[in-house]
Amino acid sequence: MTTTASYSVTGMTCGHCVAAITEELTALPGVENVHVQLVPGAVSVVTVTSGAPLTDDVVREAVDEAGYEVTGRP
Repeated sequence: MTTTASYSVTGMTCGHCVAAITEELTALPGVENVHVQLVPGAVSVVTVTSGAPLTDDVVREAVDEAGYEVTGRP
């Protein structure tokens, strides 16, 4: 079963930020797609599509590892 969830992320300012988040999230088991709606200097929206169940905590840890912060759901 495919699931899609969106997260509000702060601290992103450029394409490098998008690449860092995408790399960390696509490394998670089951992640099929990551889409980032970048809003430099504000709250960006990261949407993750996964073929396996993914908890918010796992996504939070991956985003944290990339150097950014999940602040909630949009």
